[in-house]
Amino acid sequence: MVMCWMFGLGTQLSWNITSTMGDYLYELFPDYHPARVLTLVYLPFCIATIMVFSYNEAIIDTRKRNITGYVLFFLCIFSFAALDLATSGSGGMRNYLGVCFLVALSGVADAHVQGGMVGDLALMCSEFIQFYLVGLASSGLFASILRLITKGAFENVKHGLRKGALVYLAISSIFEFLCIILYVFFFPKLPIVKYYRAKAAREGSKTVVSDLNAAGVQLELDQHTKANVNYQKRLNNKQLVYQNFDYLMDIFLICVIALSILPGFLYENTGTHKLGTWYPIVLVTTYHVSNLLSRYVPLIKCLKMESRKGLMILVLSRFLLIPAFYFTAKYCDQGWMIALVFVLGFSTGYPTICVMMAAPQPYIGPEKNALGNLLVLSLQIGILFGVALDWLWIIGNGNF
Repeated sequence: MVMCWMFGLGTQLSWNITSTMGDYLYELFPDYHPARVLTLVYLPFCIATIMVFSYNEAIIDTRKRNITGYVLFFLCIFSFAALDLATSGSGGMRNYLGVCFLVALSGVADAHVQGGMVGDLALMCSEFIQFYLVGLASSGLFASILRLITKGAFENVKHGLRKGALVYLAISSIFEFLCIILYVFFFPKLPIVKYYRAKAAREGSKTVVSDLNAAGVQLELDQHTKANVNYQKRLNNKQLVYQNFDYLMDIFLICVIALSILPGFLYENTGTHKLGTWYPIVLVTTYHVSNLLSRYVPLIKCLKMESRKGLMILVLSRFLLIPAFYFTAKYCDQGWMIALVFVLGFSTGYPTICVMMAAPQPYIGPEKNALGNLLVLSLQIGILFGVALDWLWIIGNGNF
C-alpha cells in the first residue's frame, strides 16, 4: 500500500507542479494565462492517448506502459528545469512554446501511467486502489507544501522566485526517479502482487504476462495457461459502459466542477488580499489538504458511501459550488474563500474514491482492467470540460 501511495504521488506530481508554480509562470509569461492555457495543452494529449489505450487495453503490456509513463514524467520535470537554466529564466513566446511542449508530453505520460495503474490495481484488492488515489491527492499536497517551502526559503534572495522554482523541480524529479525504481525492481516481486496477477492471468488477462515474467513466475503461468486461460473477455467496453454509466458520469461531473474552479479561477478571479502573492498558493494548498483528508474517510466503513443513487445526488449537489464561488469572490474576504475551497476539495476526493473502489468489484480480471481505463478516461474528459468552462470566468473582464 505504501508503494501504491508512492505511485499515485508520482502520477500527479507533474500536473501539480503546473498548478502550484503559477506564481513563477505568471512572472515569466504574464500575458499568456499560463494557469489556464497549460492545462488545456496538457489534457488533449492525455485524452487522445488514453482513448487509444482504452480501446486496445486488452493487448497492451501494462509493465512497459507504466515504466514508459514514469520515465516520461522524470524527463519532463528534469527538462523543465534544464530549459529554465538554458534560457536564464527569460520569458517570451519561444520559451513559452517550449514549456507547452513539455506539458503536452506530461499529458502523454499521464495517460500511460494513470490508466495503466488504475487498471492494474483494479485486478487486486480495493485497498490498493484507495492508497493509489490517496497518493494522487497527496501529490497535490506535497507539491503545494514543497512550493511554499521553496518560495519562503528564497523569498529575500535575489531572483529568489526562480531559484525556489528550480529547487522545487529538482526535488520533484528525484521522486519521479524513485517511482521508476520501485515499479521496475520491487513492486512486481511482492507476493501479494504476484498472487493477484497470476489470478488475473488465469481469468484471461494478457496485460500481466510481462509483470509475471519479471517476477519469475513464468512456469506457474504456463501451467495455468494450458488448462484454464480463456483470452476472450466476458464483457466488452460497450457493455461495461452501459453497466457503469452512472459511475462514469459521477467521475466526469466531479472533475468538471473541480477544474472549472481550480487552478484558473483561484489565480485570476479571487482579487487582491492581505496574503498578496501567497494567496493563490494558500488556496491551492487548502484544496489539496481537504482532498487528501476526504480520501481517508472511506476507511471508516460506516462512512463509506456505496449507494449509487446517493453518490449521484452528492455529485449533482456540487453544482451549487459555482454560484457560491462567484458570490464569495465578489463580496467576501479571504477567510470565506479559504473555507469554500476546503469544501471543494473535500467534495471532490470523497465521492471519487468511493466510485473508484466500488465500480470494479463485481468483475473478473480483464474486465476490471478495462473498467479502470474507462474510469480514468471519464476523469480526463471531465477535467478537459472543466478547464474549458474555467475560461468563462474571465469573459468580459478585459483580460480574455
